[in-house]
Amino acid sequence: MTVLIDTPRLRLRGWRDADRGAFAAMTADADVMRDLGGPIGRPASDEKLDGYRAAFARCGVCRWAVETREGSFVGYAGVMPRPEGHPLGPHFDVGWRLVRSAWGKGYATEAARAALHDAFARKALEEIVAYTSPDNLRSQAVMERLRLRRDPSRDFTSRNAQGGEWCGLVWVARPA
Repeated sequence: MTVLIDTPRLRLRGWRDADRGAFAAMTADADVMRDLGGPIGRPASDEKLDGYRAAFARCGVCRWAVETREGSFVGYAGVMPRPEGHPLGPHFDVGWRLVRSAWGKGYATEAARAALHDAFARKALEEIVAYTSPDNLRSQAVMERLRLRRDPSRDFTSRNAQGGEWCGLVWVARPA
């Protein structure tokens, strides 16, 4: 993974094996993982990170590791391909997740904006969607700051990693 995306305060980069511990700590945090059904253990965390690496190898986009310019891990942001079996069918989605100490600093918006720009520029995608649960007002605020368009006709329900029901509110990004 040689793509690096720099923003004024952050760097989006490919995953390293050295990121596994910080990533696992983030995905084990109940506050960070609340909207996805709760924390996950190390094996599931490693599997998720491996999936991001595989997505990049397959199609050139993924959830990137996000770090400050000083090199501190703050989470992930990026675009992922979704398969035919998803409730929305095959598509690309943008998502982000940050360690609790990075909340409220505008990092999610900054990183997601850079990831969207990169995906539209390098991959010439026509549309990228984002979705979040109805109670995740913080992510909805990020989607508004990104100027994504809300599309209630595409809202869906699926199962989360823990087998519970998850409702997704859908927002849409198109190239500028």
